[in-house]
Amino acid sequence: MNTICLDFGNTRLKAAFFQEDRLKEVTILDANVHDHLKQLIEQFKPERSILSSVINHDPSIEQLLATTTRYHKLSNVSKIPFTIPVGKPETVGADRLAICAASVYLFPKQNNLAIGLGSCITFNFINQHHEFLGGSISPGMEMRFRAMHQFTARLPLVEADWNVPLIGYDTKTNLQSGVVLGMAAEIDGMIELYEKRYGNFNVLLTGGDIRIFEPHLKNKIFADPELIFKGLYAISQINNA
Repeated sequence: MNTICLDFGNTRLKAAFFQEDRLKEVTILDANVHDHLKQLIEQFKPERSILSSVINHDPSIEQLLATTTRYHKLSNVSKIPFTIPVGKPETVGADRLAICAASVYLFPKQNNLAIGLGSCITFNFINQHHEFLGGSISPGMEMRFRAMHQFTARLPLVEADWNVPLIGYDTKTNLQSGVVLGMAAEIDGMIELYEKRYGNFNVLLTGGDIRIFEPHLKNKIFADPELIFKGLYAISQINNA
């Protein structure tokens, strides 16, 4: 059975196509999301669909999915392969639910720390009993670059680069070193804090900025830029059975 998984994030709107349980293709949607999505549905003919959205999207998109596929929208009432025993489950973002589901799907009955690199960095801990205990959220890479530019009079807006020096030699490389190496140190430091408390666990890293940070991380990680889609597929199997 073919499945289309949609991830509507703050930066990009993406679609992934699964043939049975194999990820076949990932596409960034055009500005005219409805028409682009209609073309993709006609091309791939998915029987099932699932949407994870953290933005205010065009309602006609959901109507299109509901009339052409067996559709499910990820929310706090979705059936998920883990429990949320603390806090307020209804406030957990759909993107976090998806990467937690992927962690349980890939590494069942193990402690997992899933780290999402998006508009924000999210740390999400799921224990061996498949309980999502929470985690933390901090500003993402682009947000840090933009903040230094917007909240100062003279600092420029620079682009990220994985090949940055520890000691910056001009304004651009100083900003890049501070953001890229600073975030890498933050991620490594958070992993070490979890290690002190929980001992052995898997570290899963996902998001569009993986290629920039992976070379600078000293901890052993499972890096997969499409982890959210694998989680959405796992949730779709449960809710669209």
